[in-house]
Amino acid sequence: MKDNPLRKLGTLGQSIWLDYIRRDLIVSGELRRLIDEDGLRGITSNPSIFEKAIVSSHDYDEDIRVMALEGKDVKAIYEALSQRDVQSAADEFRPLYDKTEGRDGYVSLEVNPHLAHDTRGTMEEARRLWAALNRPNVLIKVPATEEGLPVIQRLISEGINVNVTLLFGIPRYQQVVEAFLAGIEVRVIQGKPIKTVASVASFFVSRIDALVDPLLEKIIAQGGEDADSAKKLHGQVAIASAKVAYQIYKDIFGSDRFRKLADKGAASQRLLWASTSTKNPEYSDVKYIESLIGLNTVNTAPVETLDDYRDHGEPKDRIEQEVMKARWMLDRLPELGISIDKVTLQLEDEGVEKFSKSFDRLMETLEKAVQK
Repeated sequence: MKDNPLRKLGTLGQSIWLDYIRRDLIVSGELRRLIDEDGLRGITSNPSIFEKAIVSSHDYDEDIRVMALEGKDVKAIYEALSQRDVQSAADEFRPLYDKTEGRDGYVSLEVNPHLAHDTRGTMEEARRLWAALNRPNVLIKVPATEEGLPVIQRLISEGINVNVTLLFGIPRYQQVVEAFLAGIEVRVIQGKPIKTVASVASFFVSRIDALVDPLLEKIIAQGGEDADSAKKLHGQVAIASAKVAYQIYKDIFGSDRFRKLADKGAASQRLLWASTSTKNPEYSDVKYIESLIGLNTVNTAPVETLDDYRDHGEPKDRIEQEVMKARWMLDRLPELGISIDKVTLQLEDEGVEKFSKSFDRLMETLEKAVQK
């Protein structure tokens, strides 16, 4: 356990979270083992994860049957199941939350993805979920869409913890941070406590390479001077984006503006690296953990990636290595005819669609279970 690479991440200032939740993980004691042996410090979830959890196990069958007999509809059944899992996981993490004074020990639950472009709907559902969960160490996941930005500010101003999800681009990240800071400042003006308000900004990484790499491969295939540049960028754009985002994080949360808030008890909105499983089999299976280790960051990984890193991870503080090269890469993209802003907006739209489809499939599965 002493040489466990996952535990060493903590000594480098990074918190490792698990991008997975299922009831047997909690009741079997496996979650407790991950906390004690691997230094796991949180859990994230999304509609896709809950779909797989409910569809691929019988853990929920009896609860579904009972609630169906009570006349509950499928959405109410889903909410009851997901909220119970999140509450149970949050209770497992509560000692860590207390020990770290609210820095870690969080479990995330996402609002209905169909509300991603509905400011009012997202606001209402986030408030409702926060009240229903009734745990200080939960985060409500709100998408970083244009319509989600005012929700982030308002929820933070109301003291509701927020995990900003589906974040792909640097300009949008800057808007997210502004929304967070503005929310904290409203609380200060109102004389409300800010020490217990927590937030992370979930920057999705591997999906960027999954979309940009094929564009670069076309340029490489054409040959010429641009092909040489494209080769240097291939498989590196996601990490370059994350490294530049981290520099922005340092600048903003090292500013006088935030220092005044920190003096009153505010914690920074940490960058959380999401979508860290490797999509390209030619890349290292720990690529999106290994390259993004740094102080005051979070990395949430699926079970398989967590297992891979435990087996052969080599933890070192790498987030600030080759930052100038990262900036060069992002500057080179438009010269190659690739707009990273268009790429990230496309990824945002695709992410909303993907989660919405997972949510719909889950509702269909529950409907079939109810009718049995």
